[in-house]
Amino acid sequence: MPTDLIIAPDRPLIVVDVDEVLALFYQGFGRFIAGHGYELRSDKFALFSNIFQPGASEHLEIEAGRALFDEFFRSGSELIDPAPGAAESLAALSRTASVVILTNAPEHGRQERSRWLKRHDMDYPMIINEGPKGPAIAAMANQTRATAVFIDDIVSHLDSCAQAAPRVKRFQTVADPILRPLAPSKPEHPRIDGWPNLLPAIQAELGAA
Repeated sequence: MPTDLIIAPDRPLIVVDVDEVLALFYQGFGRFIAGHGYELRSDKFALFSNIFQPGASEHLEIEAGRALFDEFFRSGSELIDPAPGAAESLAALSRTASVVILTNAPEHGRQERSRWLKRHDMDYPMIINEGPKGPAIAAMANQTRATAVFIDDIVSHLDSCAQAAPRVKRFQTVADPILRPLAPSKPEHPRIDGWPNLLPAIQAELGAA
């Protein structure tokens, strides 16, 4: 976590992921690889296993998929649409809470990701993370006495939060309707897909503190 990021000790804290939470990443990536002659199939909740050459029965080699992924973060952010209601929901939450964006984007995509967030009215402090997110969440949550909430689409990051920062309230959300049936869930992480339903649940959590 950046040492210059100060969390208000008396305000609730909202820590939120980007891809498939604030951003329709999967759809944007599909547009990007289509421009390179590939197609994205919705077979699994696993990005690199869903990249194919048209007509192929086997997915693209993982390393080739990673190269496309890296290039997408350098130059493809304009192809990503925001998740419906995300900007409005964060604006509402930011009136009473500190909002921090925690993303596992590659470091070389920092500027593109920051520009994308600003362009879509989600210009909040952003942390580029690597690996499990629990330690970064714990470091932030330890700075506030108020309620802290973490929102992500990936169960392993929610598990990491539960282990490293058990007092932090967790929500799973999957923004893309195509991916929702494919995304694993766990009962210990309440799942509410879509900001129109997620926002009031978060506000209720903050109000109950």
